[in-house]
Amino acid sequence: MGLGFLPLGLAFGALVTQSGLDWWWAGLSASLIFGGSFEFLLIGMVTATVPLAGIAMSAFLVNVRHVFYALSFPLNRVTGHLGKTYSTFAMCDEAYALTTGEQARAWSGRRILWLQLFLHLYWAGSSTAGALLGSLIPDSVTGLDFALTALFTVLALDAARDLRGDLPTPALALLSAVAARLLFPDEMLPTAFTLFTAALLARHLMTSRKPTHA
Repeated sequence: MGLGFLPLGLAFGALVTQSGLDWWWAGLSASLIFGGSFEFLLIGMVTATVPLAGIAMSAFLVNVRHVFYALSFPLNRVTGHLGKTYSTFAMCDEAYALTTGEQARAWSGRRILWLQLFLHLYWAGSSTAGALLGSLIPDSVTGLDFALTALFTVLALDAARDLRGDLPTPALALLSAVAARLLFPDEMLPTAFTLFTAALLARHLMTSRKPTHA
């Protein structure tokens, strides 16, 4: 997972310097924001001097999915106020995918924190390196832009294996995505998450009310 962060961080750091910002913006953003896709969006917003209200609204729309992540993220295993605070801050897509799988159910809170810390360090370190050395990467190097797609493809395959034949769940996810694309194309991601969460809750209520037979 960390190796998947490297080309993304290098690309982000190079984009920071190419946009006219100082190199240290990359490391500062990666360390304090740790927002992934929002950080790429933030570069253009900063250079265009977008008002803080617009930046705050964009951050909410891009990262609202974390509200739904919190429903199943194993924060209860993390001990201490400081640990819980950092774990909440560092809950990225990749950390969520790794810690909510079948194999991670026995992981301790310490292991979850170390996982999140290393992902954070990978992102901050590669972003800083990209800002300092990104201009040295030759144009002939290809495939860096596919790293994120490949990373999430692997995560999706692992999640599908953990389902163990539970076909309705990915079907609900697909239907939610299609409905969001048709109804609210400009806000597809939060709409899809809302529909998917509502569908899962409705299915849970329906199955829990079914009478059991001896």
